[in-house]
Amino acid sequence: MADRRRHLLAISDLSRVDAERILDTARALERSLDREVKKLPTLRGRLVVNLFYESSTRTLSSFDLAAKRLSADTMALRASGSSVDKGESLRDTALTLGAYDPDVIVVRHPHIGAANLVAASTDAHVVNAGDGKHQHPTQALLDLYTMREAVGGLETLHVAVVGDVLHSRVARSLIEALALVGAEVTLVGPPTLIPPGIEQLGCGVAYEIDAIGNADVVYVLRMQQERMLPGAAFVPSLREYAALYGITPERVRAGQVVMHPGPMNRGVEIDPRVADSEAALVTTQVRAGLVVRMAVLYDLLTAGPVHLAGELEVA
Repeated sequence: MADRRRHLLAISDLSRVDAERILDTARALERSLDREVKKLPTLRGRLVVNLFYESSTRTLSSFDLAAKRLSADTMALRASGSSVDKGESLRDTALTLGAYDPDVIVVRHPHIGAANLVAASTDAHVVNAGDGKHQHPTQALLDLYTMREAVGGLETLHVAVVGDVLHSRVARSLIEALALVGAEVTLVGPPTLIPPGIEQLGCGVAYEIDAIGNADVVYVLRMQQERMLPGAAFVPSLREYAALYGITPERVRAGQVVMHPGPMNRGVEIDPRVADSEAALVTTQVRAGLVVRMAVLYDLLTAGPVHLAGELEVA
């Protein structure tokens, strides 16, 4: 990822070297989480704006905390309660925020391409925190980080992604990120929830839950009902979906790890006994989200990890 105009809008913005550099930076930054004084001076005087048009707990809180842990100033703007309620366009909102000369704008929006529009309308670095069912690159990076730390070398991994792939930006970014680092991916779910032709991204497809048996990582997706067209019936019922594709203790073999980007629908795509088991890495993903988003901000706004060692010694 070279100057003022760098952005992270999609996994395709990254080379394998870029991705590995960010993951290595995140590992170094994780050391700061165990210190008594957790804040680093790296981005002092910088401004990070979080522009969120969709509800979020993990992504918004982790980007906000990531910026603060690096000593940046932050500003959060949600669509509700802003001029968006009065009909202001995304471009005009971006131009307004651009007048404050932010260094980074983090954008989450229900429409595909929203982050690209903000990037074209301001001089800030832009990070896509989710646009419709298109991309969520920092989620994919934090998932790679979680897998690498928990399981080992990414290029030897087999990951089964289970559930509503059709409506999931997380799935698309993760498939591309895993392909970037040489991992094997199998999508598992009912035919109605697997996009036609998605194999072109470099993954396999299976329609029976038994296909997760050979995977090292079982990555569970929730049913994205808010993105489904009204009246559309992608599965007969949530109860039947849970019976056929829900991740239960009986379906998780010894040695597998289970991941979920959240929020979880317990009892639908994942059994509470699995969600709360030692095999689940859900809270580990949340912690990884903080250090990976710190690393992304760091990577965009500094010359690179060469300067990091000294800063980690600052108490």
